[in-house]
Amino acid sequence: MKNIFEYAEAFLHNGAFNEKLALTHQAWQASKSGQLSFLSSSPVLSIDKVVFPEKPLLLAPRDMPKRKLGSAEGVSAFFHAIAHVEFIAIYLAWDILYRFRGLPKQFYLDWLKVADEEAQHFELIRTHLQTMNISYGNLPAHNGLWDHAKDTADDLLARLALIPRCMEARGLDVTPAIIEKFKQLGDETSVVLLNRILTDEIDHVKQGSYWFKWLCEQQNVEPEAKYRQLIEQYYQGGKPKGPFNRELRIIAGFSHTELNWLENKPYEITKNF
Repeated sequence: MKNIFEYAEAFLHNGAFNEKLALTHQAWQASKSGQLSFLSSSPVLSIDKVVFPEKPLLLAPRDMPKRKLGSAEGVSAFFHAIAHVEFIAIYLAWDILYRFRGLPKQFYLDWLKVADEEAQHFELIRTHLQTMNISYGNLPAHNGLWDHAKDTADDLLARLALIPRCMEARGLDVTPAIIEKFKQLGDETSVVLLNRILTDEIDHVKQGSYWFKWLCEQQNVEPEAKYRQLIEQYYQGGKPKGPFNRELRIIAGFSHTELNWLENKPYEITKNF
């Protein structure tokens, strides 16, 4: 029987590009057939040991070229950027289940499912890029998401607040408007692809919300106040700027109090457990 943490270590620290994707799907299938062990026996290696492919070239976000969707070049650059986000999202799902031990089995199953879905997203986008005569890695990308993972490598609550409930939640805010732009361009293939990703990402953020609140309850801390404190501590600039998609964020487990704080509206923290 294979071990989930051995799969995670193989993904994060070894293996070629396509092997990482295959490992992810194999692990998820093993979990579905009951052939996956969740016993933690090996030591957790430092996050600095995580290995990435040689391409794409990683730049600081401020150094990334600016392109608009109105051109073919802009569309291909946009999907290359999305491909990179989805690829790093596979790493993020594997890393959270690898790095933080002693949690309920469902925690590991949930994030393994996320890893598998993020791998599916990446493969769909990679195929879409090929229709534009571009491959993942041909353009530069930025590694801001992984920088946040390194910042929160020793604090699960911070990781949950900053990655699914902050950085990934931005996709819920911006993707609907981008889908509308592709509708206006008559690009139905891109619309279908982005709708698939958005649907799954709502569930991924919702999962982050669930485990954030669960862990707050275990530690006897108030989740709304803790969320605010962690975002102010770890997010450069204090907190993200809107606009925020309140409807989708509520579905994904945000409270009105959290959203009022993000939107600089009057709010009152209430004990909700």
